[in-house]
Amino acid sequence: MEQILRLNNYLKQRFGCKVYKIALNAGLTCPNRDGRIGFGGCIFCSGGGSGDFASSPELSISEQITYAISKVRNKISDGKYIAYFQAYTNTYAPACYLSKIFYEAINHPDVVALSIATRPDCLPDDVMELLKELSNVKPVFVELGFQTSNEETARLIRRGYDNVVFDNAVYKLHEIGVMVVVHTIIGLPYETGDDIIETIRYINRLPVNGIKLQLLHVLKGTDLEDFYYRYPDAFLFMETDDYVNILGRCISNLRDDIVIHRLTGDGPKALLVAPMWSADKKTVLNKINQYLSKNCIIQGKEIRQNGT
Repeated sequence: MEQILRLNNYLKQRFGCKVYKIALNAGLTCPNRDGRIGFGGCIFCSGGGSGDFASSPELSISEQITYAISKVRNKISDGKYIAYFQAYTNTYAPACYLSKIFYEAINHPDVVALSIATRPDCLPDDVMELLKELSNVKPVFVELGFQTSNEETARLIRRGYDNVVFDNAVYKLHEIGVMVVVHTIIGLPYETGDDIIETIRYINRLPVNGIKLQLLHVLKGTDLEDFYYRYPDAFLFMETDDYVNILGRCISNLRDDIVIHRLTGDGPKALLVAPMWSADKKTVLNKINQYLSKNCIIQGKEIRQNGT
């Protein structure tokens, strides 16, 4: 029986050992926060810019890597690491600065790859050239926040760009040999199951290498929190079973060669407003795995199980 393309297995096959991500903070911001595109960011984005678990930007990149490795060294004896620039928009800076921090990370002896979270509208030509150079040193993943193919929803969440901008970025990254990982969110306001599956089908048509399927978290201090209290009926997938069921549909419709990097996600417990059941990640993952094991065939296609 063919299995799901699990990130852990994919990385082990590619690099020959267990590989872990360490979250780094480059001290950047976002054009959707500083006024170039908008203020306040996407409505779901916390003050940490989706990098609530990243290191402190007061440390150098090398210091952040050393610190992150030291925290897990007693659990990991033979692993390597992916340097993950997570917080905010990590190509939203002059290419000369990005070159300094990215090369500092990619040249670390324990780092086998670079992962850069960014927006598709923040990839100018000089940054693309830098990413191409980096990909000749070690593998480079660029993680693009897409969230949904429904442009009405995209306007509601203040994404700040049209689908064509995303499409162009994916093709350009593919052309220079950089692997593309797409972030999607399940449970955005007013979206139905069909809307979510259409996003999966939209991604299938593009040269995408990986996907993160993320549960929507309502966090304190975000504009989404206000929206949630004002329009609770807009949130259709906020129960565990609903989420697990739509997740199964997503996987069964996903192109076979796309690696699944995430099946849920963490919201900082101190900030989490809803859904509260998501705070117990171990239980959620167990329910997901039970569902995938039980429903190994959906609509005639095997669901390839993942444990992350």
